[in-house]
Amino acid sequence: MKAKYLNPFTDFGFKKIFGEEASKPQLIDFLNSLLPERDQIVELTFKNNEQLGFTPYDRKAVYDIYCENQNGEKFIVELQKAKQNYFRERTIYYSTFPIREQAEKGIWNYNLKAVYCIGVLDFTFDDYESEPEKSEVVHTINLKNQHGKVFYDKLTYIYLEMPNFKKEEHELATRLDKWLYFIKNLEDFQSIPELFKDEVFTQAFQVAELAKMDREDWERYEYSLKVFRDNKATCDYAVETAREEGLQKGIQEGLEKGIQEGLQKGIQEGKKEGIQEGIKEGIKEGIKEGKREEQLKIARQAKVIGLGTEQIKMLTGLSEEEINNL
Repeated sequence: MKAKYLNPFTDFGFKKIFGEEASKPQLIDFLNSLLPERDQIVELTFKNNEQLGFTPYDRKAVYDIYCENQNGEKFIVELQKAKQNYFRERTIYYSTFPIREQAEKGIWNYNLKAVYCIGVLDFTFDDYESEPEKSEVVHTINLKNQHGKVFYDKLTYIYLEMPNFKKEEHELATRLDKWLYFIKNLEDFQSIPELFKDEVFTQAFQVAELAKMDREDWERYEYSLKVFRDNKATCDYAVETAREEGLQKGIQEGLEKGIQEGLQKGIQEGKKEGIQEGIKEGIKEGIKEGKREEQLKIARQAKVIGLGTEQIKMLTGLSEEEINNL
């Protein structure tokens, strides 16, 4: 089915919905669903992002937004359409832009405004070892000391792992839930769901409607969509290749470690039976996943330590002829 609305994960789509003057009501509403109560935005202005960064990518990926809260206090939000390669390095680097921009000529007391770095991710972190971190959507990061106490409260990173957001329409409970549901499913909508009938979301749908774009915007969007798909395909291929290579490496290392541990155990026991049992125990899991090359390597080392043909056949599954030809 042909898409009716743009893909918000493209650079063009993201900026169209959140990075233009006409999008301010939507952006304020979205940011207020993320920010703490003390920093709810009442007014914001965009900084010319052409002045940010040293590459075209940096200038497209980051939007500095100067905000004022209900108490008249000023702070800065850095909104990122984050990419996966060197993700942490990129976001730390980007966060320096709004900090450095505050420097004043002459004598200055370094009293910085608060900075929020918000990243919308179309991928997930891959280094969390336990729940609930693996499945969380919103990640909030501060600078803390070794005791977990916040060291500096004016720099906050907020990352949204969109693949982890799995709520259905009837499960949406908060304003943030609605925005996440909107962002993740926008390209698949064919009409505006009932829960999005308020003015802010209605305007967002109008901005995102492909049929209302002029020729120039349509061409820019098509190019942006192609880049997004190409990058995603390349990333998916790289991830899958890395997984396969990692699996093979793990199998190889597991086999080698198993043999080594088995030999050590056998030697310590001083019995050939101990050697055989140690090898079997150490490489049991590796044999299941290993290929013929690994089996041949095992057979060669087993012959070196004096195991018989029948024992090697039992260990490797190789034929008598294959073993004799080694």
